[in-house]
Amino acid sequence: MSALDQVGASSELPVRRLPEQAAVPRGQRDGVLPISIRTATGTGRTELSAWDDALWHAGVANFNLIRLSSVIPRQSRISFTSEPLAGEHGDQLYCVYASTLAAEPGDIAWAGIGWTRDEDGRGLFVEHSATSEKALSELIHLSLEDMIERRGGYGVIDSVVVSAQNTGLPACALAIATYQVSGWELS
Repeated sequence: MSALDQVGASSELPVRRLPEQAAVPRGQRDGVLPISIRTATGTGRTELSAWDDALWHAGVANFNLIRLSSVIPRQSRISFTSEPLAGEHGDQLYCVYASTLAAEPGDIAWAGIGWTRDEDGRGLFVEHSATSEKALSELIHLSLEDMIERRGGYGVIDSVVVSAQNTGLPACALAIATYQVSGWELS
């Protein structure tokens, strides 16, 4: 069978079917997934360049960000750093992030990530942005409290927050949890 198969009689585009892989049972996975949490701010002449500057200061500017839904795998280790992440220009970076912009002079933007873990290491992230530290902290705690109530069994809520102020240029606040860098499958 060819790697490219037609799907349905009316389909005009070939679809590449990936080889099936057996799932590895949770208890049999080896290793640890390092998750690094970083916070940064950035400024620029445009809002987009302020965001890029924040990515640069967080050490993740040269990656294609792939946003995840905030579940922390059991076999992961959370750390904090501002060192540039290793990888090639254009690689994929799986991550959870909150970012927000202070667009007008005098505006202050807040971004943050909160998390909780159970006794086995499984956990949850939430990401929020707000216009004050108090509002941001409340959003993080309310979201995680609701998620914990639904699931049960999670522990203490932790968080990191960062703020950026527009002092004449757009400013960006960024909090990001980086999971894994992956290269592209080239043919």
